[in-house]
Amino acid sequence: MSTKPPNVFLKKISLPFRLFFRHYPAMPYIFKWLFISSLIGVCVGSASAGFLQSLNWVTDYRENHLWLIALLPLGGLAIGLLYHYFGQDVEAGNNLLLENIHKPGATIPFRMAPFVYIGTMATHLFGGSAGREGTALQMAGAIADQFSKPFRLSESERKILIIAAIAAGFGSVFGTPLAGAIFGLEVFLIGRLKYDAIFPTFAAAIIADLVTKLWQTPHTHYHIDLVPELSVLNILYAGLAGIAFGLCAAAFSKSIHFTGSIFKSRIAFPPFRPLVGGVIVALAVWAIGTTKYIGLGIPTIVASFEQQLPAYDFALKMAFTILTLAASFKGGEVTPLFFIGAALGNALAYFIPLPMGLLAGMGFVAVFAGATNTPLACSVMAMELFGSACGVYVAIACVVAYLLSGHNSIYGKQVIGEPKHRRFISDMGKRLNEL
Repeated sequence: MSTKPPNVFLKKISLPFRLFFRHYPAMPYIFKWLFISSLIGVCVGSASAGFLQSLNWVTDYRENHLWLIALLPLGGLAIGLLYHYFGQDVEAGNNLLLENIHKPGATIPFRMAPFVYIGTMATHLFGGSAGREGTALQMAGAIADQFSKPFRLSESERKILIIAAIAAGFGSVFGTPLAGAIFGLEVFLIGRLKYDAIFPTFAAAIIADLVTKLWQTPHTHYHIDLVPELSVLNILYAGLAGIAFGLCAAAFSKSIHFTGSIFKSRIAFPPFRPLVGGVIVALAVWAIGTTKYIGLGIPTIVASFEQQLPAYDFALKMAFTILTLAASFKGGEVTPLFFIGAALGNALAYFIPLPMGLLAGMGFVAVFAGATNTPLACSVMAMELFGSACGVYVAIACVVAYLLSGHNSIYGKQVIGEPKHRRFISDMGKRLNEL
């Protein structure tokens, strides 16, 4: 039996590890965040799988029982009462996540996850026009932030944790882990990326996507039939389409904030806002006689790649989505933005001589890029969804839409880290003064 003191024995045992970490100083960081990101990925991926499967069931049930749309006002009232009396501290949704990245405060309440899940299910069951990204991000952020105290994360590390959670939620709900990772890095600060969060973000997004697939959760597949050879003329056409997508994104962002302010100024009691909004949406569905513009609208998105749609489809979907979300129903903006962009691209095929499927794919991501100021994530997302052949076209559309949308955003707490462009007149004035 050894008579050496335990602390001497431990020091000898740990010496190889100290030498290893001295030569590879990044390893403690990698081990730590690989473990934390794996936990986030497993939890968020499982939550996304359950959410997506529930959403598919709710959508199918509504389409087979259309009388449920008449109950949309009551469903809205129930959502409003739930948040007003029990969830005011989590009502900010995605903006609460962004705010905690910029200025970390108290731990995000876990009840954000079940509340937004219930609210989104009710919105889709009764016929609101909303998406799923907002729910996935909020569930991910609420789940992941519960690990910040047990792991004793610093303020800076907690920011990384929430960014990784956003990436995991986005990547797993759309089946695009690379785009999810870049979205998490890109969305909270316009014009800058947080490079110390790259490894946790990619790890969490990839693991969450794998876990969602292990739960056998299907994702929608899209296909672009024809991508023409690059030419100067085709590049100009892509830029022209990008202008239309950017203006559409700016109009959507401004309209949803403006309409939301009208609901808040005209209806003092918050639960009555979704009640009134539900009445308007339900009557509109009855008046036009179709459910095409409510819910996620996945069938129309798929059709936009394959057949010519009415040119007004994007405008009607925009109107239904703005009314639904401005009235405080729960869900997200992104899938409706996919619908709006794809339908607008489909409509542009009447005027722009590019293949219809390509224009639909460009619009699918470019309107989203302009509305969220995430051109890199959206360009990568297109290549994950449609294949790399369309890469140059979608990148042009996303960048142009990003520039043309201005500093508008669907996320009110998104911060400008660096302006998109300098004002030409201001720069010329400075140079003249220098002369």
